[in-house]
Amino acid sequence: MTKLLLRALAGETLPTPPIWMMRQAGRYLPEYRATRAQAGDFLSLCYNPELAAEVTLQPIRRFGFDAAILFADILLVPQALGADLWFVTGEGPRLSQIREASDLAALKPADAIHERLSPVYETIRILRRELPAETTLIGFAGAPWTVATYMVAGRGTPDQAPAHALKDTDRDTFLRLIDLITEATIAYLSRQIEAGAEVVKLFDSWAGSLKGRDFDDFAVEPARRIIAALKARHPGVPIIAFPREAGQRYIGFAKATGADCVALDNSVSAEWAAAHVQVDGCVQGNLAPQHMVTGGPELVAEAQRITRAFRGGPHIFNLGHGITPDADPDNVARMIEAVRTA
Repeated sequence: MTKLLLRALAGETLPTPPIWMMRQAGRYLPEYRATRAQAGDFLSLCYNPELAAEVTLQPIRRFGFDAAILFADILLVPQALGADLWFVTGEGPRLSQIREASDLAALKPADAIHERLSPVYETIRILRRELPAETTLIGFAGAPWTVATYMVAGRGTPDQAPAHALKDTDRDTFLRLIDLITEATIAYLSRQIEAGAEVVKLFDSWAGSLKGRDFDDFAVEPARRIIAALKARHPGVPIIAFPREAGQRYIGFAKATGADCVALDNSVSAEWAAAHVQVDGCVQGNLAPQHMVTGGPELVAEAQRITRAFRGGPHIFNLGHGITPDADPDNVARMIEAVRTA
């Protein structure tokens, strides 16, 4: 095994951590904006294998990251299940809503998603041919709770209140929605691996809004089911889990779910995470994305502080969340240099 990312995920402590960024293919890059304009709109870009592969490759060419992450979107799964999906410029995604049992009954079964998602699998096949030999290819999906929050609300919400309300007032319908998303996610990620993804990642962007037993039921248990199923089908393929803003619940998350690596947001310190999370294996993170905008000596100092804090165990350097559209590409290069010279 020679790819640095795979070595870290296997539990190896490396002198320099592998580096990639969430949303590394995105609007902060002029070449991405040009390709997106060529595609016409965001969904057309996601479903065009040649252009989706192109934007995935752009940050690899520019920065030499140790991993490429498939360009797609977590809401392609609900669309493949039969939900209407569209994007409003400047506002984000919109979906048809799941408000009651009849809405859920109108969706397709989990094994009916592949025809709609076949362009995504083709993107992966193209990337495996075109990526540099040393670059790891990461596939991904949204975790069931996060995907469900969008499907219930019909859009992103600041507090996920519509999903919490359905969970609390019609738990049976909500549990069946979570189960459907879980099974679809297993099928989707399994096909990504068959197409050539070497690692897969579960993004639970809204895990932090779950408290107590709900965190166990809707963040831990679906992740455990997905990871167990994928490990049974594809032994040896590592899985990264990202229960964003989990706080104290980051502790033990890898053991509870079977994840090979836990990605950390920047609300926890690297020093705390090294003491309480990295003891169980690989961690990923966790520079604040704002440093990619502001740059300067603080960027270098923070990147090197995080690198040094995690030096005692397996670590993948990343941001604590996705890079933002107003980031300066020059700051990305500064971050990489800071990490590799720490």
